[in-house]
Amino acid sequence: MLNDVAFGQYYPAKSFVHNMDPRAKIVLVIAFIVAIFLAKNFLGLAAVILFLILVVILARVPFGRVLRSVKMVLFLIIFTAILNLFFYSSNSELHILWQWKFITISWEAIINMLFLALRLFLLVMGTTILTLTTTPVSLTDGIESLLTPLKWIRFPVHELALIMSIALRFIPILTDETNRIIAAQKARGADFETGGLIKRAKAMIPVLVPLLVSAFRRAEDLGDAMDARCYSGAKGRTKYKKLTFTWRDLLGLLLLAGLITGVVFLNIYFGGKFDVIGWFVA
Repeated sequence: MLNDVAFGQYYPAKSFVHNMDPRAKIVLVIAFIVAIFLAKNFLGLAAVILFLILVVILARVPFGRVLRSVKMVLFLIIFTAILNLFFYSSNSELHILWQWKFITISWEAIINMLFLALRLFLLVMGTTILTLTTTPVSLTDGIESLLTPLKWIRFPVHELALIMSIALRFIPILTDETNRIIAAQKARGADFETGGLIKRAKAMIPVLVPLLVSAFRRAEDLGDAMDARCYSGAKGRTKYKKLTFTWRDLLGLLLLAGLITGVVFLNIYFGGKFDVIGWFVA
């Protein structure tokens, strides 16, 4: 049921992206998200898609593996897009296709729905590539290094990075645990695939209870293991591997800077998403 979850799972490979510094990859993902929200038309999103395809090729990760990441949030994307479809106000009454009381469907609403869905789709895929090409340990080191200036105000940087790393590591573990619980419940006659939404939600209650018990048990075991190894936080800890920037990181930053520049240029030259549609029609 949850075998296709890709977020939080590391895909081992020898590639350009895998060998990049984790700090650079985190910065690139943040800049990639900025580029997505800077795009004001479909041409800007097209440039983001081309950049994403290039990154997937350089990472040597199967496209299907990256697309699976959207499966878990597909309902959220569709639900958000539908809300925008029914409650987006049109600037012109001539563009209204259907109206009933306070609900209005217009040509602009359809375009905005597609634009928002595509933006969320790219957002999920971009963040998934980070977890597919970076181990949890490297990700923790990168986050801790980037947040080092916050140590001057006594912010628990190491502890925050450790919590995020453990959370990412527990995603595939809890996914496998959920699959085992569902298989056991099906063997006892449970039905998760028929009935309406409320019936399916009630059928998941026998899954959630043992899943929560298992999660708390694993958290307790992890805490005992850390205590047995005398873990005391960041105080007195040293690094086995030193993070260093290379030419790959510089090239990645330059490519993403070019993407952001191109997106801004497309916004200025072609205008908003509605202007682009009119430009294509013309």
